[in-house]
Order: sequence, then structure tokens, then C-alpha cells
Amino acid sequence: MAPSKPAWWKKSVVYQVYWRSFYDADGDGYGDLEGVIRKLDYIRELGVDVIWLNPVYESPDLDNGYDISDYEAIMSKAGTMETWERLLAEVHRRGMKLIMDLVVNHTSNRHPWFAEARSSRDNPKRDWYIWKEPKNGGAPNNWRSYFAPSTWTWDAAAEQYYFHSFASEQPDLNWRNPELREEIYRMMTFWLDKGIDGFRLDAIALLAKPDGFPDAERPEDIRYLTNNPGLHGYLREMNERVFSRYDIVTVGEAAFVTPEEGLMFVGEDRCELNMLFHFEVCDEMPAWDMRRFKEIQRRWYEGLWGKGTNSQFLNNHDHTRQVTRYGNDGQYRVQSAKLLATMLHTLPGVPYIYQGEEIGMTGVRFGAIEDYNDIAMRNRYAEEVGNGADPGDTLARLQPLSRDNSRTPMQWDDSPQAGFTKGTPWIRVNPNYAEINAAKDLADPDSVYRYYQALIRLRKQHDVMTYGDFAEWPEWMADERMYVYERALDETRWLIVLNHSDEPVSLDWPERLRGSSLRLLLANYPAAHEGEAAAQLRPHEARIYEILNDAQ
Repeated sequence: MAPSKPAWWKKSVVYQVYWRSFYDADGDGYGDLEGVIRKLDYIRELGVDVIWLNPVYESPDLDNGYDISDYEAIMSKAGTMETWERLLAEVHRRGMKLIMDLVVNHTSNRHPWFAEARSSRDNPKRDWYIWKEPKNGGAPNNWRSYFAPSTWTWDAAAEQYYFHSFASEQPDLNWRNPELREEIYRMMTFWLDKGIDGFRLDAIALLAKPDGFPDAERPEDIRYLTNNPGLHGYLREMNERVFSRYDIVTVGEAAFVTPEEGLMFVGEDRCELNMLFHFEVCDEMPAWDMRRFKEIQRRWYEGLWGKGTNSQFLNNHDHTRQVTRYGNDGQYRVQSAKLLATMLHTLPGVPYIYQGEEIGMTGVRFGAIEDYNDIAMRNRYAEEVGNGADPGDTLARLQPLSRDNSRTPMQWDDSPQAGFTKGTPWIRVNPNYAEINAAKDLADPDSVYRYYQALIRLRKQHDVMTYGDFAEWPEWMADERMYVYERALDETRWLIVLNHSDEPVSLDWPERLRGSSLRLLLANYPAAHEGEAAAQLRPHEARIYEILNDAQ
């Protein structure tokens, strides 16, 4: 297959900054923009070139900034517009780029637009949101939202139900209204004219709603909220009116998409978005399943390669830390963290690093529901316990996939509160910070952080990691522990060999390797054998080889 055409962002590595948990500069217990500025050199030293900043817009902060009440102001917890502008300048001064997380599916119910909309049925902004009359004395349909048992909330002032895909405090915008769309495009232009380098577009697959809002046969399967007719018309219009006028990168969050549907978002001939977050792994693979993971990667490669660009990630602010969920965060934490990194940075697509991943931070299990801030988890806990479920059993069942597993503060050093704050942190610090922290990793030449640096250098120096074709070696396609694949570009061939298990694995190399030799480029164990192919891989061992043709 031919690789897709070059673009600056395809060789990038993206670092996600969940700022409220990154670094607190003023001691109020929340990370802030000033804190991000102070840690930019740490990010730059890692080697990444794009920072994805979670929402910093004015917000009541019910859903950690994803409930926006003013698109053109900065949340006081984060800082001021002046601080944000200084952050952008400092990012650019270091040769990096900044993309903003933007939510245009919904606003906060405290947004002035919603205040106007609910004030009167005749208000010009009434149609900027979605309103319905009761049905049989209750909600207009039986749909379930991401965060609540119903997508509908009765508004006594408006005397109608309004629609929300998430919490009741997050009413959905009505994208069928052209005036609303124009205002969104104007707001996007406001930020791009300030000099940002793109957007990560939250819940972008939800913009279009089904005609008639019919009842669902299985309301618990909320796929009906996404990928509805009209969506791609909105995205093409958005691109035409805004994105096409700038040299930026756009990333869309799209749940419940297949590779065929994904190509509709990112096909280079479609003029919509540049990259996609799909969730076939993070949402639909609760624990590690090697065969399933391979099959997902295979389908997405076949569906997008040469036509559009994928994103590679295993954790973010919504998903449990990867070494805990998909690796081994105990005896083999360091090796496992390095193996997962090797995999994500050598598979086709742009790799994303979630803050703390680069030092092998782990997930947490707090002992009480009161210790969790995750609104989705708290609402689900209240609903199930309210229906008679045992509180202890419910907490234990919800803990593994709580979004707070990945939201605990960044672990900078072994000082109190992991060096994150001089105050009381907004969410508890993981107790293992004395053992796992950035200061310790920076001082250790064999640390997870130093390994990430080496991986990123390889990506920058060798186009094969970005544009090389991908092919699994058939001898291991069905293997439950081993992942063996090749990247090839022109005359360059790289072989990636991963033992994703707690046991050593013996390797019986295929006959077709005769006549070639292997040069070890990177390995996650010290003193790895550098010559010919290894006869055995240790637990969670990862190796990147260059395949050399001895006849040349």
C-alpha cells in the first residue's frame, strides 16, 4: 500500500496535559496554566512537539471543564487570558505546538445562550438547543445519556424537556440551526487567530441527532447518540469555513465507529478532520486481549492506510492508566510500561502520551465513593445503590474503569503531595509517588522516561515509523502473548518483537530470515543481545530491529 501524503503533524508525538492534575503554581490544590508553563522544559526534553491541552474555558467545572459557560474566557482555576497567551508564546518559543480541547456538542446550562433559550419560546436562541414536549406525561423518549438514566430533563421555566447526551447540566446544542453554527465557527476562528495549532474536538460524532427521536429497542446501547445522518455535512462545512484557512491539525473524538466510518471523518479526499480517536480498544476491550487487539489494529490499518490517519493511545483522562489496565503494574511495571510505549510508537498512526505515562504512573483504587470526583462514576454508583445494589460490591465493580484512575496528580518527586502542590490537592495523590516520580526517572538513564525519549528520537530520525507499511509476521498472528510485525519504507525494514506476558517466550524464527541479519535499535531490557535474532524474550520484553540483507 502507498503511504499517505506527508504533513507536519504525521511525524508528531502528542503529549496530553490534563492541567488540573499537572502542576499547581499558586497552591490552591488545582493545577493551572502557570504550572504548565513552568514544566514546559520537562515536556520539551521528552521530545514531543505537540501539546494537547484539556479545556481551560470558563466553566462551572461540573465535568472538569467539559461544561463550558464562556468559550472566549479562561476558567479562573486555570488562570487568566494573559497567562494563556504567555503559555502559547512559550510553547511556540520552544518549537512545540498547542492544540486546544474544544466541546461544541453541548455547553454548560449556565452558558448565557442557554439562559436566553430557556427564557421564552420566542427567544431567538431558543432553537440553539433541543426542546421537546412531554410524551405520555414523561420524557419524550427512552434514551439513556452517557452520565444519567435519561437524555431529557424537564425545565420548569421553559415548560419543556431539553436534551443532553451527558449530564443534565450539559444541554446539547442544536446543530441544525445555521445561526448557532455560524457562532461556533466565529468562536473557532477567534482561537485560531490567536495562533493555536489546532483542535481536539470532543464528542464530535454526536453533533447530528436522529430525525424524530424515536424510542430505542435497547436504550442501554447508546450508539443511537452517535454518527447520525447529517454529521459529515456539518464537518465538511466546519472545515470549509474554518479549518481549511489555517495550517493546523484537527483530531475528532468518535465513539462507536468502524474503520469504514472512521475513513469518512479523516479521508484525505473528504476535507473534514485530520485524525480520529476511535475507542474499539479503550471503550470495548476492558482488559488486555492480544488477539482482539491485533484484529482491531489490522482492520484499522487496512481501512485507513494511505487514505487517512489514525491515532494510537491506550489511556487518557477518561481511561485507566495503561500499565495498570493493559500491562503489569507490579513486578514488571517498568518493562511493561516500556513495552506498551514501544507498541504504540511503532504501530501505524500518531502516538499520544498522557501525562505521567512517560514515567509509568499507575491507576488507583480509592476506598470510598467520596474520594472519587468522576461524575459518571458517582452518578452510576448512586443509581445502582439507589436500586438496592450493595454499596461495597458496586464500588468494587466501578473502580477499575473510573476516570479518576488517570486523573490523580502528576508525580513530580517524593516530597509531600508528590511535588504537585503546596496545598490540598483537588483529588488524592496516588500513594506510590515516593517510588514512582519524574525526579527519580530523570536521574535514571534506564528509566521509563529515558526510554520514551529514545523512542521519540527514532520517530523523528526515521520516516519508516511514520510512513512505513505495516505487516504482521504470520507465524505469530494468532499468538496470545507475542506481537511480531514489520514496518517497511523503500529499502528500510524494521522488525518489532513484543512479549506481552509475565513469562519468558522461546522464539523459533522462520526460515525466511536466513540471508538477513538483525541490528538492534532499541530494547527495554539492559544488555539485550545485539546480534542475530534472540532465541528467547524475557517477560514484557520489547525489541526493535533493523532487518539487514546480508547479500547487499
